[in-house]
Amino acid sequence: MGDNKKKWLWISLGIVAGILALGYIGTALYFMSHFLPNTKVNGKDFSYAKEEDVADYLKSEVKKYELKITEHAGLSDMITGKEISVEYKENGVIDKLLKEQSVFLWPAAWSGEGKGLSITASADYDEKALDAKIASLTAMTTEQVQPISSMPVFNGEKFVPGDITEGTAIDADALKKAVVQAIEGLQEQLNLDEAGCYVQPPYTKESLEVQQACDAMNAYLNASVTYEMGLDTPVVVDKTIISQWVTVDENYVVTFHPELIQEWVTQFAQQYDTAGKTRQFTTPDGRATEVSGGTYGWEINEKAEYETLLANVESGETISREPVYVEGKTAASHGAQDWGSTYAEVDLTNQKMWYVKDGEVLMSADVVTGLPKGGRSTPAGVYTILERMQNKVLRGNLRPDGTREYETLVKYWMRVTYSGVGFHDATWQSSFGGNVYTYRGSHGCINMSYSDAGKLYELIQVGDPVIMHY
Repeated sequence: MGDNKKKWLWISLGIVAGILALGYIGTALYFMSHFLPNTKVNGKDFSYAKEEDVADYLKSEVKKYELKITEHAGLSDMITGKEISVEYKENGVIDKLLKEQSVFLWPAAWSGEGKGLSITASADYDEKALDAKIASLTAMTTEQVQPISSMPVFNGEKFVPGDITEGTAIDADALKKAVVQAIEGLQEQLNLDEAGCYVQPPYTKESLEVQQACDAMNAYLNASVTYEMGLDTPVVVDKTIISQWVTVDENYVVTFHPELIQEWVTQFAQQYDTAGKTRQFTTPDGRATEVSGGTYGWEINEKAEYETLLANVESGETISREPVYVEGKTAASHGAQDWGSTYAEVDLTNQKMWYVKDGEVLMSADVVTGLPKGGRSTPAGVYTILERMQNKVLRGNLRPDGTREYETLVKYWMRVTYSGVGFHDATWQSSFGGNVYTYRGSHGCINMSYSDAGKLYELIQVGDPVIMHY
């Protein structure tokens, strides 16, 4: 090949290369203002599109804009772009995406899957219209219930911080800020809970004030006082009960309430005191009956017991003890028949008495009790033998002239009441039992034959219970 031919070959190849280079560069320059092939914006194909093409698309989308607002209890509201005059706002994002394209790699865009771009549009709106729309939201127009802070709660073992109670009260500033951000970013969903638009309680389970209140309340729960009471199930005052005597106010000030201990002691006494109360029982001859009144039985000294229990709680003691009883106000056993298995019994209706020791009837006798008129009836109730002596002179009330209604010497005297009722021999009675008491009754005492009174005197002891009933 001659030199000229070689020269023209190289010139031709250079021209072709130049044309190709110009075409390549020209195409790259074209894609500086157009999107590359297979480019998708927000899922829509914008291959070869210009910036204004994408802008026009976003403008059309903005016109259809709606914001769904989710509130408490599944309620929701909707703000449409039309209501607040939403318009597309140029924010430079499209231009930025164009400039970020690798335009000199445009051949690869034809053969590849392309690139998916996401554009968050911005919007302008009518602020006054938006304020009016926010004010009309369900969250703003319904009753505003304030949230409740965490408070100490007793879990069965100790006081712990309790859960907060959410309210429906709206933080107006937070709500507007969240709605504005959502609209300016053209977000389609806004959850008011997630956005922090509800008023939050000032104290949560993690707050130091709540924990300190729990610690202060738990300091009272160390005591445990067990009252055996002679029953299968003892009465126990421990943290379960004591927790009810400690309170905390809305400022987390802890208060221990001694007056609630007094109320508990009063209820305790009402439940377990028996003196003077009605008792159900079975007579030695097998009849079901009841007795009320009298002086015998359990009676808690409420003032002394309150003071003792308060001291136990304040010192955190673990102790097992009896209640503090009124002096002389105890009984043989706890339960319905608190006089136990040794006692004397008088049936005022059937005019009969028994003496029972350790559950065994050792004697029974017919008696004559008080005349049922003129204030001479024998009192019903449960009492005790207060005095036991021989050769006692019984004296009646004083007459106006200074003499006694009667003065009678008896061999065997067993006092039942301080007012002068007792068992004694009555040799002036010709018969006992039946209805003798209705016409020849005593002044209240239990009249017995000489031999029966002597027998009872040998058996009965001071302190033995006496049950007298109709």
